[in-house]
Amino acid sequence: MWIEWTIATRFLREGKAQSTLILTGIAVGVAVIVFLTALITGLQANIINRTLGTQAHIKVQPTEESNHILAPPDGTVQLLLESKRAQRLRSINNWQQVRDVLDTLPQVMAVSPLISGPAFARRGEALQSVALVGIDPDRYLRIIPVQDDIVAGVFRIGSGDAVIGKQLAADLGMRVGDKLRLDGGQGRESVVNVAGIFALGVRELDARYVYLDMKQTQSLLNLPGAATLIDLTVDDIFDAQVIARRIARLTGLKAESWMESNAQLMNALRSQSLSTQMISVFVALSVALGIASVLSVSVVQRTREIGILRAMGTTRQQMLRVFLVQGALFGLTGSLLGALAGYGLVGAFNTFGPKLFYIPVAPWLPMAATALATVTGLLAAAVPARRAASLDPVEAIRHV
Repeated sequence: MWIEWTIATRFLREGKAQSTLILTGIAVGVAVIVFLTALITGLQANIINRTLGTQAHIKVQPTEESNHILAPPDGTVQLLLESKRAQRLRSINNWQQVRDVLDTLPQVMAVSPLISGPAFARRGEALQSVALVGIDPDRYLRIIPVQDDIVAGVFRIGSGDAVIGKQLAADLGMRVGDKLRLDGGQGRESVVNVAGIFALGVRELDARYVYLDMKQTQSLLNLPGAATLIDLTVDDIFDAQVIARRIARLTGLKAESWMESNAQLMNALRSQSLSTQMISVFVALSVALGIASVLSVSVVQRTREIGILRAMGTTRQQMLRVFLVQGALFGLTGSLLGALAGYGLVGAFNTFGPKLFYIPVAPWLPMAATALATVTGLLAAAVPARRAASLDPVEAIRHV
């Protein structure tokens, strides 16, 4: 193989200008692939973290109630136009057993039962519609770390304490230590102390959520011992849909993943990934065309040299490997330079960029880009290599 390597490197040294230009082109292409892939991956991770930072990966809840049609006793068929049945707030049957079963699933990281329902918050003449969220703090904080988003006071619930959103506190003119009256309807009222104020960064949640302990929420919503939802997180967020279907079959309950409740977000993420793949394909295609054109020109320019080498005993297979080695060297060297340039662009963005989010570079990305460029170089060199190997020595030597 050393003969092929020696001839290939000599050809490359003789055409320094062409070699430099194609290496620069390959390096630019690989740098674009590395930087754009890292940028889109970082952007997607940032969007997902912001989205899932305020919600569970899977929500398990009771199935929807529906009207049942009773067949007439005489066996006749009747066509009935029915509206969908209004859904009432109700508990998950045997939610403690369901919770324990979900705890045993290998892909589930955290399970948190909770009770949630509508109520009114009053302070003086001010009245706001709110969502009461009764939680088991030890479990719930493993899913949504609300304690990290406290902007005033502390995260403390139970014994008459509650935690409310920043926007709700502003709407009611409340501060830590103030008293808040909660009205669950039908005379069910409770006065709580505001122990903390949080800011999740989602206006709807900051304006409506009131965190209480489960017992107090059950009393306000007239659902003693109930849990209306079970929130879960999973180890791989993109497996949430599959796991949700499995949970639905296992429990007979409705299990909705974040991918269903954020369908538009998923479409946007898929579109971003598709655009990145298309850019990578077109860059790889341009690299292949560049290498193929340079080696094709090299075959024409060195036709007499190839003929002399063949006349001196160089076989067709050896000549074929000479140009394949050149293609692989172009791809490997250019991709290594491009990977370094891509790292530099990512570092410049993280250091001097707008600081909107951090771009991590996965270790596999430069290796994948290098492998792609090297394989592309080999494939692109195949046609010129076959042409060089098929030259007749006598005709090649006579070539002018």
